[in-house]
Amino acid sequence: MADNSDHSSLNPSDHGQTGRNGQILSHKVKGQTMVRLALSIAVLLIGLSAASAGTVKARTGWVVVDTRQSFQALVERLEATVKSEKMGIVTSASASEGAKAAGITIPGNKVFGVFRNDFARRMLASSVAAGIEAPIRIYVTENQDGTATLSYKKPSTVFAPYADEGGDALKSVGAELDEIFAKIAERATSDK
Repeated sequence: MADNSDHSSLNPSDHGQTGRNGQILSHKVKGQTMVRLALSIAVLLIGLSAASAGTVKARTGWVVVDTRQSFQALVERLEATVKSEKMGIVTSASASEGAKAAGITIPGNKVFGVFRNDFARRMLASSVAAGIEAPIRIYVTENQDGTATLSYKKPSTVFAPYADEGGDALKSVGAELDEIFAKIAERATSDK
């Protein structure tokens, strides 16, 4: 059978210069340009996300305290204050530390899971489902001006969805933790 197809588009010279092995150089150059463009966009997006990071906005059930402290200073004061209030840092995670390990710099942020075993036992005795919420998280974020913000959801707010199951016993745990977390926040963020 005769092939009447137009093969002119298969001619590499119609699309750019060819190398010794018949590679189409213009496609290679276009590919490199696209890679550079993609990298530039990625850097721009990272920069924009860093620029938009900063103070956590106040919302219902949250405590948000902007400070004059640096991110690292607030992290250190929070760690010391949690211990002095006889609570424990059960977990911690930091996207900024993870990014740094990957060679990327983003504003500082660290989440601390704070709780204590006697509260855990009381919480679970009143509502096993509420156990998914422990430990209660405290969030430290670095602002654009180099200061830091401490924020957390009030424990009573965190446990509110389990109030029907947990009753007054769970409400009592939440109220007691509200007081402790308020002391932690006040002491960690004070200018003294």
